[in-house]
Order: sequence, then C-alpha cells, then structure tokens
Amino acid sequence: MSRAKEIAKKNALRLKRKKRVRGNITGTSEKPRVTITKSNKYVSAQVIDDVAGNTLAAVNSRTLGLNVTKESASKAAAKLAEDLKAKNIDTVVFDRNGYLYHGVVAAFADALRENGIKL
Repeated sequence: MSRAKEIAKKNALRLKRKKRVRGNITGTSEKPRVTITKSNKYVSAQVIDDVAGNTLAAVNSRTLGLNVTKESASKAAAKLAEDLKAKNIDTVVFDRNGYLYHGVVAAFADALRENGIKL
C-alpha cells in the first residue's frame, strides 16, 4: 500500500471516530465543549457553546510561539484554563475530535484538569 493510501485510510478512520463521538456530546452555556485540533506543527483548541453557536475562547500554539509537543499542549491548555476561569467556566465537555486519547491530546486534557477545569 502506498503512503498516500495509508494516510487517506488513517484520516478516514479519524473522521469516522469524530462522527461517532460528536453524536453523543453537545456544549451548552453552563458546560461548553472543548474541541482540540492538531497538525504536524501546531495544536489548537476552542471552547464552543453549541446551543448558541458561539466560540467562547480559543487558543493556538502558533500564536504562543510553540510547536506541537506534549509540553506545548500543556502550556496551551494552561492558557485556555486561564481564559475559562476569567469567564467563570469551571466544567467543560472534552471533544477529542476523532484523535486517539494519547500523546498531545492526553497531555492537553491532563493540563486542563491540573489547572482546575473539570472534564
């Protein structure tokens, strides 16, 4: 199998997981949804109120001057937790966006918990 086909298959499986997970979770104004997106270079996250259709907060490792590592994901999560506390939000629903829960995604979620945000 060629490398392009392997990548296409991996992405198709991620999108299938994303669809399955997103069917069960929704963000509200009291308990918004935190969704994470990652690329080969950066990691970003948004806090979304699905009922109103608003983005409440967002963070991107690129604007923080960080590349995608577990440490940079932790720093980005700490910044996001700081923004959430300023808006009096302490409980969120975590949407891993179809990514497997390990590495950068797990580090991001753990850092949110360490900074006082309940998942």
